[in-house]
Amino acid sequence: MNVVVVESPAKAKTINKYLGRGYEVLASFGHVRDLPAKNGSVDPDHNFKMVWEVDPKAQKRLNDIAQAVKGAGKLILATDPDREGEAISWHVLEILKQKKALTDQNVERVVFNAITKQSVEEAMANPRTIDGALVDAYLARRALDYLVGFTLSPVLWRKLPGARSAGRVQSVALRLVCDRELEIEKFVPREFWSLVATLATPRGETFEARLVGADGQKIQRLDIGSGADAQAFKDALERAAFTVAAIEARPTKRNPYPPFTTSTLQQEASRKLGFAPAHTMRIAQRLYEGIDIGGETVGLITYMRTDGVQIAEEALPSLRKVIGQEYGARYVPEAPRRYQTKAKNAQEAHEAIRPTDVNRRPRDVSRYLEPEQAKLYELIWMRAIASQMESADIERTTVDISAKVGPRLLDLRATGSVIKFDGFLRVYHEDRDDPDEDDETRRLPEMSEGEPLEKRAIAADQHFTEPPPRYSEASLVKRMEELGIGRPSTYASILQVLKDRNYVRLEKRRLYPEDKGRVVVAFLESYFTKYVEYDFTADLEDQLDRVSNNELGWRELLRDFWVDFTGAVDSIKDLRIGEVLTALDEMLAPHIYPPREDGGDPRQCPVCGTGRLSLKIGKFGAFIGCSNYPECRNTRPLGAANGNGVVENGAKELGIDPATGLPVTLRSGRFGPYVQLGEANGDEKPKRAGLLKGTDPNTVTLELALKLLSLPREVGRHPEDGEPIVAGVGRFGPYVQHGKTYASLETGDDVLTIGLNRAVTLIAEKIAKGPRARRFGSDPGRSLGEHPNGGGPVVAKSGRYGPYVSHNGINATLPNDKTLEAITLEEAVALIDARAAKGGGSPRRSGGRKARTKSATNAAAAAPGESAERKPAAKRSARPARPKSATKPAAKSASAKTKTPTAKARTASQ
Repeated sequence: MNVVVVESPAKAKTINKYLGRGYEVLASFGHVRDLPAKNGSVDPDHNFKMVWEVDPKAQKRLNDIAQAVKGAGKLILATDPDREGEAISWHVLEILKQKKALTDQNVERVVFNAITKQSVEEAMANPRTIDGALVDAYLARRALDYLVGFTLSPVLWRKLPGARSAGRVQSVALRLVCDRELEIEKFVPREFWSLVATLATPRGETFEARLVGADGQKIQRLDIGSGADAQAFKDALERAAFTVAAIEARPTKRNPYPPFTTSTLQQEASRKLGFAPAHTMRIAQRLYEGIDIGGETVGLITYMRTDGVQIAEEALPSLRKVIGQEYGARYVPEAPRRYQTKAKNAQEAHEAIRPTDVNRRPRDVSRYLEPEQAKLYELIWMRAIASQMESADIERTTVDISAKVGPRLLDLRATGSVIKFDGFLRVYHEDRDDPDEDDETRRLPEMSEGEPLEKRAIAADQHFTEPPPRYSEASLVKRMEELGIGRPSTYASILQVLKDRNYVRLEKRRLYPEDKGRVVVAFLESYFTKYVEYDFTADLEDQLDRVSNNELGWRELLRDFWVDFTGAVDSIKDLRIGEVLTALDEMLAPHIYPPREDGGDPRQCPVCGTGRLSLKIGKFGAFIGCSNYPECRNTRPLGAANGNGVVENGAKELGIDPATGLPVTLRSGRFGPYVQLGEANGDEKPKRAGLLKGTDPNTVTLELALKLLSLPREVGRHPEDGEPIVAGVGRFGPYVQHGKTYASLETGDDVLTIGLNRAVTLIAEKIAKGPRARRFGSDPGRSLGEHPNGGGPVVAKSGRYGPYVSHNGINATLPNDKTLEAITLEEAVALIDARAAKGGGSPRRSGGRKARTKSATNAAAAAPGESAERKPAAKRSARPARPKSATKPAAKSASAKTKTPTAKARTASQ
């Protein structure tokens, strides 16, 4: 027996089918050990010795692998073909050596770029050993991330209470977002005007032409800077005679885009499908590891973490054949297109992402896939097909027009493009985050030189220059790739860390830096400038690539980095918090103290009039406060108020509460948007209320805010006992309360308007359900019909462990590819019969240490969605009731209280 180790159970299932008997395929479930999150895990003083800790969740899986290997003839490590995959194989092998599970077994490392029968069999026929250089690159990267995090974070905690490092590479990505925001804040709009003439040919066909010159001088986009100048040109054009001066038609070709890399897949999935990079990679992982297609489990795409754009030679003929079948011979170029990868690290430049079999067309496999999987597969299929199609033929036409006004000569120009042959554009067109004006779809009418033109209209339009757009997730990934920051396997995790730590937020698919993120970046730029520079980070990535190419030792890289880094840390250890705040206050000034509309000092306190505003640090992070504290308690969030009463990243004033005279503001907090009454005053906190689920912050009015701030509110008195019924919003959503009974509001109920009768009904229904029903719910489910053998309804329900089907007390969990809405009676009967055949889910089955009582069986049937293997509620109800005299447990014996030295030692070693 040969043992094969892979990362995931889905991959194991697929490969096991290909290899058949003689092989046992086991999954490690990803990484099995890591550096423990405590000091000393990497020791620079002892040649960067690293202490690893096995994930407790992986311990059983590793024991299973070790047990299987002991009786095996060969161990085959078949994890993913990149640095992370190599590291997982190395970790598994090292642990097996520690467990002494290996004696004389052969150990082989195999890699495949696609999980298909052919690819797996070829890999098994060509094994190798573990690539030590790739493992070294992993060790260096992991040690760098650990050392930066555990050295820099304490510095941040001491100098900026409440702050922590975003991470070695994440900090640089955060700087990109913050720098772009600073560009936007510093941007000064510039006025300019455009003049466009609508003209007609002698045949009555109209088109538009722009003013591009006057009196022999070119007019650039920003040259007409005032309405007076624009009006003068417009008056001249109104009187002008227009003639076609020159026509240039220039044929061009547009070549197709290369197939997807990790970066371009994430960018296009974000633009076209609205997927976050991390979500894209999760779906791609499923498509790579294998999907059940008509009874055959097969990987649908090649490996999805890659810098490479090349396509395997054996895949090119099938791509060309499908293009001819689907679109015709004209769309097949004379020779296959061969793209060259730009990856600096050849070991990580795998083949581009493509379908493993292009004959599996999206329309044919979509019924086997979840909707999002089908969308991503179609995107990958179309991009791969388009990459091998003929170029598009485009004719670009430029028409120069003379406008004569007495002795003056004004120049206009019209441009347009005509697609003569669509080529690859028939299948795929790459989107852009910030599209410019495109003439590709603008077609010009037929004209000839010297032909007179008729003026139909002259338009003079005012414009203002705009700041650079904020990054989307797609454009940030693209920018990181351009700068050489990060690698294919890290793009998604970099963005996820920034969002998870609330350093950035995503609004309308654009990334906005949060105040805490801006403070951290400002600190790092002030005191650790080198380590957040784009060039330094990119150079470090290149050095890591050199390690993986066996050109540089990993410890040598760490030593060079560590000497400089510790010197930078030591240089600021004596800095006081006040000095740090002064430096950050100056650096963030354009953000927090923008110019006032009245021209006054932006730092003057608007409350006391004599104090100056400055950056402060409190328990919950940075804020702006008055220098006259405590006499003046004026504070505000870090964002600066603009002329519209909005505080960027802070609060928007909705109005004044008529009852208290205090301002009501809409704010954004770490748990989402909320409304607030007044401001903090010393230790007295202002009243706040979160927005109801589904409420658009842009639609919140003063009236709605006051209603939210009135919660919890008294609905009325209960007719039976006269006690108040209260409506409010809790951690589990809107509710009504009477005494100790809480009832959640149902769909259609509004916590702001619910009346007494409805509240009484909800409370009565909650009491009638009893404690168990209140705990587990009472989903009636969807009836699928009568069971063909023995009758009785078959019902599909949603339970605490997921969707399931039930018949006469037998519950069967739905597989992942089935949903409550789509499951049929025949499929449900098959699942229930299979469960009954195994002896599971039946109320008449006995098993375990004790036979179930009738009451336990009924309780088990009442717990929706639980299969026979997992019914904790049933087990509890099967136990005999504890006598009253035993309600308090007896005191533990001394031996029970005290751990033995052996137990302590075992705990310490784990």
